[in-house]
Amino acid sequence: MRTRTSKTWALMAGVTGIALLASGCGGGSDTAAGESSEGGGSGDEKVTLSVATFNEFGYEGLIEEYMELNPNITVEHKKAATSDEARDNLNTRLAAGSGLSDIEGVEVDWLPELMQYSDMFVDLSDAEIEDRWLEWKTAAATTEDGALIGYGTDIGPEAICYRSDLFAAAGLPTDRTEVAALLEGDWDRYFEVGREFVAKSDAAWFDSAGATYQGMINQVENAYEEDNGDVLGIDHDTVKDIYNDVLTASVDEDLSAHLLQWSDDWAAGFQSGAFATQLCPGWMLGVVEGNAAGVAGWDVADVFPGGGGNWGGSYLTVPAQSEHPEEAKALAAWLTAPEQQIKAFQAKGTFPSQVEALESDDLKAQTNEFFNNAPTGEILANRAEAVTATPFKGPNYFAIHTTVSDALTRVDVDQTDDAASSWQKALDAYESLGLS
Repeated sequence: MRTRTSKTWALMAGVTGIALLASGCGGGSDTAAGESSEGGGSGDEKVTLSVATFNEFGYEGLIEEYMELNPNITVEHKKAATSDEARDNLNTRLAAGSGLSDIEGVEVDWLPELMQYSDMFVDLSDAEIEDRWLEWKTAAATTEDGALIGYGTDIGPEAICYRSDLFAAAGLPTDRTEVAALLEGDWDRYFEVGREFVAKSDAAWFDSAGATYQGMINQVENAYEEDNGDVLGIDHDTVKDIYNDVLTASVDEDLSAHLLQWSDDWAAGFQSGAFATQLCPGWMLGVVEGNAAGVAGWDVADVFPGGGGNWGGSYLTVPAQSEHPEEAKALAAWLTAPEQQIKAFQAKGTFPSQVEALESDDLKAQTNEFFNNAPTGEILANRAEAVTATPFKGPNYFAIHTTVSDALTRVDVDQTDDAASSWQKALDAYESLGLS
């Protein structure tokens, strides 16, 4: 392990203070449970492993299954309510040098920060797991010298979730095929239908400006940084135009419910029918179902503004602090195996990132009872094929993105600023990062 300098610890401390707008969740590899190997938990030694995740990875049932297959392994699951809570905990304990779980879930937006400190994680490279993930999924977690610090969990191909009952009350079609046809097109079309909806409904069209911006910016390959690491920042037309378009729709046209994603008010909005549509990467299905428990009318349309987009997706890492790295590696491999990725999708909608799982007829045949028996496996497989660009995310992505997401929140949710004044604060916040 490389020596950690005082500069490294200073950087770690600096990373800890940044807030996150939204999150994703998720599973990649395939060591058979119960296999006779040091990492599989065979032998007489009793081992307790801890797994830290956030939001909905779909692991509750899988962890119980693993312990049944490996009676000498006890697994303790720690689930944070949000990605930012998990990130703050990970960075704080990583800097302290102790206190992390044996397996830590990491969201793709803040993975690049951790890649700078790859020596603090176990290299998970293994010939047995090569070529099992989508190439870009593995590449994001691979260091320049070939170390793999994370097993891919899910990816986040996006569809549109919608309240069919609210659509019906506003005179819009409710059949998912007809809704897909209605929304087919670019973001202007999505906002146009939103204007038609709010003119005939007391509900908003979507939940928040921040979430909508996230969906739009995820279709831009180089929003904040070039592939070579050069920083573009936020003061350019691509970011500014999307920022202004979102706030025009959200505030000027009042299409937003003005709710901060992951807040208590946002969760309550699912129960009160505060908004009619939700940008839905696969992992969001479980979140919607949990927040909207007992609410009828949710469905999923095989469409997304602008064609396709990927929002989120996570990884399982093994911190070097772990006292049982081999056993932790084996558990992480099993949790992210194709069979388990499909089970996690069945449980919470976390869409697989492993090639074998993506090609599975079992995956494509999945339906979701809560979403009016929507063929979610087929829909998300189609949405994954529609993704033509994934944003480059370097070590500064999260910090830069936060300056814009905070600006959107001030205007849309807090309503303390107008678009122009909040944008100036975003520029000031960006300058304070010292990246220019």
